[in-house]
Amino acid sequence: MRVFVTGATGFIGSAVIPELLAAGHTVLGLARSDEGATALEQMGVESHRGELTDLDSLAAGARACDGVIHLAFIHDFSQFMANMAIDRKAVETLIGALEGTGKPLISTSGTAMFTPGRAVVETDWAEAVDATRAGTELVVKAAADRGVRAVVLRLPQVHDTTKAGLISYLIENARQKGMAAYIGDGANRWPAAHVSDVGRLYRLALEKATPGVALHAVGESGVSNKAIAEVIGAGMGVPVRSLAMDEAGDYLGWMAMFAGLDNLVSSAITRETMGWTPTGPGLLADLRAHFDG
Repeated sequence: MRVFVTGATGFIGSAVIPELLAAGHTVLGLARSDEGATALEQMGVESHRGELTDLDSLAAGARACDGVIHLAFIHDFSQFMANMAIDRKAVETLIGALEGTGKPLISTSGTAMFTPGRAVVETDWAEAVDATRAGTELVVKAAADRGVRAVVLRLPQVHDTTKAGLISYLIENARQKGMAAYIGDGANRWPAAHVSDVGRLYRLALEKATPGVALHAVGESGVSNKAIAEVIGAGMGVPVRSLAMDEAGDYLGWMAMFAGLDNLVSSAITRETMGWTPTGPGLLADLRAHFDG
């Protein structure tokens, strides 16, 4: 299969591409710059110049391939609503380019949109199409009725020893503020998965996921924020402190909107239907290795 990958040069893209190549697929990777194109070519991947706001380029890349994995997202949380709108237009463009072909589109989302007071499961969906990524998920789900094998893949905190999703921002914040912190008793949980396991799931979803489903790339259903803060504190040699919610804004800035989130997530359906068994290190183990290194 020839696969168009957006976000091909990113952290997760760098795990997805070797998975695809090892399985005999070829890749056309979206590149925003000469440096990105060179990096892709060094991985044995053909580059396609463009970016998320260049909708004609996105459509052309999708039409030139047998399937699409959409990883790219602008991670500037100070412009989060604007970036979600850009992502929505990109997803709509990719769907339009694939409409009626039966080709797969694996679109990326997140687990943190759902807080139902229980473990989030793959069959949880937003109630209405809105301006958030949850609303974009419904656009992807509806594409199954337009002749696209469209699938939503929800990501937790994806990590290795160098990066760890939002937790990388917590590390930098602890470095700047001289302490690691959590909200209240720190019992709220974030799901996690090793980047190698996530890369494998994207490949499996491309190859065999059924249209209109959501998948959870979750290796650990929930790691407590207190445990995360304690590892950061120990690794950096800084104190660990509990914050009241009304203190979070001053300490965490934009991260405060996520800091108290309890996001327990199940991946049972994904594991059963995809034959996916995560084998990578856990989040806390990778965090400890990050500081030991």
